[in-house]
Amino acid sequence: MTHNWPWAALMLLGAYHGLNPAMGWLFALSLGLQEKRRSAVVAALLPIALGHAAAITLAILALRFVQHFLPMNILKWGVALFLFSLGAYRLFRASHPRGAGMRVAGRDLFVWSFLMSSAHGAGLMLLPVLMAQPMSGMTHSMAGGVAAIPSSLSASAIAFAVLIHTASMLAVAGLLAIVFFESYETVGLRILRHTWLNFDLLWAIALLVAGFVVLFF
Repeated sequence: MTHNWPWAALMLLGAYHGLNPAMGWLFALSLGLQEKRRSAVVAALLPIALGHAAAITLAILALRFVQHFLPMNILKWGVALFLFSLGAYRLFRASHPRGAGMRVAGRDLFVWSFLMSSAHGAGLMLLPVLMAQPMSGMTHSMAGGVAAIPSSLSASAIAFAVLIHTASMLAVAGLLAIVFFESYETVGLRILRHTWLNFDLLWAIALLVAGFVVLFF
């Protein structure tokens, strides 16, 4: 359990990201309803997931690069400050990238998803999990000492972290988009209007919580 909890955390964060309509499932649903084809929903989900994966990969690679130059305690404060700042900004001034219309190709969806995930700090939200403690096979450790400090994430660990997170995100986003698409004829979008959550607020709170996690875990 000591070595497995971070992978479970990455999967749960993926599910949380997939649940957020701003990460793309609502966009995929809209495209499917516009074209009146379930296949349009499915086709939109893959480039959206790839754009999300690219954004979190960039954040993880940035962490790996910075780890070579900064001690872990300074790095933790820097990441925490970044998370606090982004969380506070999104708490008081939520905004979204613009520029994508409803007639879009796969490349447009990829770019839109990458910008949306980056603007929301989706990749930053994963960093506390990766920095919390060494996992089996996840880091290259400094030689010497029993309690080695992780110096950098291994390439295989980065690939697996991105894969498990993105797969979870895609599964939840895809399920929501398909369920709402299939139920549109009977309930329309009434359920969305009556059960809508303020995900901008929840996302901002999650970023602030992630900042505390970096410092205390």
